Amino acid sequence: MEVTSAVRKPLVTGGKTVHDVTVDVCRRVEEKPTITWFLAVAVSLGLLTIGLYSVFRTVWDGIGMWGLNKTVGWAWDITNFVWWVGIGHAGTLISAILLLFRQRWRMSINRAAEAMTIFAVICAALFPVLHMGRPWLGAYWALPLPNTFGSLWVNFNSPLLWDVFAISTYFTVSLVFWYIGLIPDFATIRDRAQGIISRTIYGALSFGWNGSARTWERYESVALILAGLATPLVLSVHTIVSFDFATSVIPGWHTTIFPPYYVAGAIFSGFAMVLKLMFVTRKVYKLEDYITINHIEMMNIIIIVTGSIVGIAYITELFMAWYSGVEYEQYAFLNRATGPYWWAYWTMMTCNVISPQLYWIKKVRTSIVATFILSIIVNIGMWFERFVIIVTSLHRDYIPSSWAMFQPTIYDLGDYIFSIGLFFTLFFLFAKFFPVINMAEVKSIIKATSEKQPAMRKADTTTQEVEEMAPTTSKN
Repeated sequence: MEVTSAVRKPLVTGGKTVHDVTVDVCRRVEEKPTITWFLAVAVSLGLLTIGLYSVFRTVWDGIGMWGLNKTVGWAWDITNFVWWVGIGHAGTLISAILLLFRQRWRMSINRAAEAMTIFAVICAALFPVLHMGRPWLGAYWALPLPNTFGSLWVNFNSPLLWDVFAISTYFTVSLVFWYIGLIPDFATIRDRAQGIISRTIYGALSFGWNGSARTWERYESVALILAGLATPLVLSVHTIVSFDFATSVIPGWHTTIFPPYYVAGAIFSGFAMVLKLMFVTRKVYKLEDYITINHIEMMNIIIIVTGSIVGIAYITELFMAWYSGVEYEQYAFLNRATGPYWWAYWTMMTCNVISPQLYWIKKVRTSIVATFILSIIVNIGMWFERFVIIVTSLHRDYIPSSWAMFQPTIYDLGDYIFSIGLFFTLFFLFAKFFPVINMAEVKSIIKATSEKQPAMRKADTTTQEVEEMAPTTSKN
């Protein structure tokens, strides 16, 4: 006899059945787009179009269109790059690590989180390409071509190429993991499709899925293998990104705390972005029974943990700068807090350290409005964190004669707007044409987590007792 804890809240509310899951999720794919969806896509396409002009000018005229100078060679471009890579970490964490730990609350939100990972990495890859100045020569200058410049040994022209290897691997594994999870749902939409075109498209996407026991066994095996591959990638990718800074001798960068610090910050900002997307999806597609307050509370708890780790990392940096006795290191952090960019530093501290502590209050943690506002604040704070680390460490270096200020131009802003427009355009298209909730996994937890289940169990138990008594009575 299976017993459900009375303490744990159901993961699926509203007394949903397996058929209800299919109808509720497939309806969003099968029905015509709503006016709300068209408005959302129009806004994101508007941002994309506005930013496209800045991207064109950047590629055509070069990175001199940005506010860079001889002292500050990295600014908004690398800030945006690290920020988007960090956002892309939450999807793999929810999908892979929580799968390995058998956390069933992930099943309603993992699909959108995985899609967010793919789109965020695409947005992140945009900025290193733009930063190259002449991206059409990227293959020639960046790849280790042997004997091209007269040298005998193959050599890398930039250490940042390791970022390309790490992020490409991460993107490939995440894309395969995401697509494999979509196959059973594509088959469900294929079987429900009325038109020839939709049946053909979703039939091709489903790869001949037949739903047999052997097929499900292989599906689960592949999912576990990919989860095992993706888990170290969550840690390795942002660790390698942090090495871009930590291996230098610039004060404020030359520290060994960066790898765990960056990973925690990535998960921190990624979960905040997932929350915003979940709120939009939950409201627009009327999925309140599947994305519940319980899911939101669980994610807020993770934000509390990772936000606390980030706060400890900030304090550790300050302590080590003081304890080291190195004049340059001490000045770097003093300049961050009291220098020309003091407002960016204190914005970072307020958004990333103080605001997440409000989640300790249960009313805040379970409030949709409060969580939505705080998730926006967290993402703003993480962007400023990257800005503070990069710009404030560069603008005042060892030699006072080379000190300079960074002033962003309209093209810096335009490129950033382009990435935001690209991200939300891709997400809205995904939410319309792909099932935004993993139907196969949610169906697997209906039996144990539905609100109807206690009553259903009681009825099943009574029926079973009657059936067991019947043969006994006849024998007697």
